[in-house]
Amino acid sequence: MSNAHEVVEKNVGLMIVLILIAVSFGGLAEIVPLFWQKATTEPLETLEPYTALEMEGRDIYIREGCHVCHTQMVRPLRAETERFGVYSVAGEDVWEHPFLWGSKRTGPDLARVGLRPITEQWHREHLRDPRQVVPESNMPAYPWLQQTPLDWSLTERKLKVFKNAFGVPYTDEGIAEQMNKINGEWGNATEEDALVAYLLSLGQERKEAAQ
Repeated sequence: MSNAHEVVEKNVGLMIVLILIAVSFGGLAEIVPLFWQKATTEPLETLEPYTALEMEGRDIYIREGCHVCHTQMVRPLRAETERFGVYSVAGEDVWEHPFLWGSKRTGPDLARVGLRPITEQWHREHLRDPRQVVPESNMPAYPWLQQTPLDWSLTERKLKVFKNAFGVPYTDEGIAEQMNKINGEWGNATEEDALVAYLLSLGQERKEAAQ
């Protein structure tokens, strides 16, 4: 008489169902507790919301597909931390919608690029012609960003969505202050200005840990 193992092993359909059940229970056991852990649900004390300029820069970063070639997640491995800086933790991405961890590194990880000794001008030159500053780079150039005026038409709405839907701690007064800057010092900003501001902001919440 066949034992239970033989019945399962000889019935592919039954085996698939049982595997899916086992994986589902295992996944639930790993994932569900994370919803109640402060380390994964609460922001770091040093985390600051993006400014309006950085927020627009982030959208340009997404639009141009930068996250396809650059990750923003430093794994807790020595080879990673020595090259890219202190490893990533969940609390620094609580307000990221969508998250930009990425999975492919055609270019280096950018999670800590704002902490590197790289000037704003270097970023601008790199965006305009990557091979001028990194000869071996295969990154495409983005020279038009320096000539393209930034579109602020949806900025206020974005900030309010992040405040009301995602719980980012913007205040009405803070949003109004951001809008005043848009009408003032940021009024003539280009897409390059916004993208560079975003890049320089990356990793700032982990500055103390990196020192």
